[in-house]
Amino acid sequence: MSDFAIVAVRGPLVESLHHVSVAVTRPDGSLVAWTGDPELVTFWRSAAKPFQLLPLIEDGGIGAFGLDRAMLALACGSHNAEPIHREVGARWLAALGLTEADLACGGHPSLWPALADQMLHDDITPSPLWSNCSGKHSSLLAQARLHGWPTAGYEELGHPVQQRVAATISKWSGLAPEALQWGVDGCTAAAVALSLRGMATAYARLGVADDPAIRTMREAMMGEPHLVAGTDRLDTILMQAWPGRVIAKIGAEGVYSATLPELELGLSLKVEDGDMKSAGLALVGVLDSIVERLGGGREWPGAALAPWHEPVIRNTRREATGYYGIVGGLRYA
Repeated sequence: MSDFAIVAVRGPLVESLHHVSVAVTRPDGSLVAWTGDPELVTFWRSAAKPFQLLPLIEDGGIGAFGLDRAMLALACGSHNAEPIHREVGARWLAALGLTEADLACGGHPSLWPALADQMLHDDITPSPLWSNCSGKHSSLLAQARLHGWPTAGYEELGHPVQQRVAATISKWSGLAPEALQWGVDGCTAAAVALSLRGMATAYARLGVADDPAIRTMREAMMGEPHLVAGTDRLDTILMQAWPGRVIAKIGAEGVYSATLPELELGLSLKVEDGDMKSAGLALVGVLDSIVERLGGGREWPGAALAPWHEPVIRNTRREATGYYGIVGGLRYA
């Protein structure tokens, strides 16, 4: 059982309790801080996206297809499907000589509630370019095109594209291939499960490695934070408010991964019941703790993160009825 949790308080009672497991590591995989079970094996979901793109960069895909920084950032992102996201996604397909029909991901409403409401009002049926994973799928298709592999089935674990991705995740997480487990993601692509410690190690390395491909991807994510998520999204707000100091990436079912390059740290967390609202609150709480305990807090963007510090619970009349908070904390080595 975790000793770190997000609580929802209503009136005099704790109404809900969302336990969180966290691993914070150095690039060598050593634990700096943790709570709950840092060896918890869970699906990385969309927080794995940088390492699903990485083989394409390593194998020369940028030059082969004329990819730019915005396209790389979108491939790492879980975007809102705002106009700029769909525009960059269309440029991906044009560079590959493919169409939306080649994307294995289906369409879905925007992750940004304001745009999702507009879609409903305007009776918009989302196509695959509206998928938050369209950039990732384009990068996987690009790997198939680059190597002359079939594009059909690129999303399936047995395809050479996914085997190349699996080897990359094994390398950067420091875990043996047999330590990885596999399922199918919501976007139809193969989904990897590994320990939180392995995820955190990969992100610690993402933050500091001098490897040319990693550096290129790191600069793309830091340089184009709006394409990694979008309006009103924590990933984007955090990277814009603390430029060059953090990379953060959400995953479904209560997952977050991040790196703090100046501190040479990576972290991953899992809200054990999958509550997505709690995932953002937990990430900010973990970062607050690390900055306070280990330093690196110069110009820490506390004001920009105010919505994630004890946010108010409101009823349908917008009256305050409670709040979200954090109980417990991290253990440090």
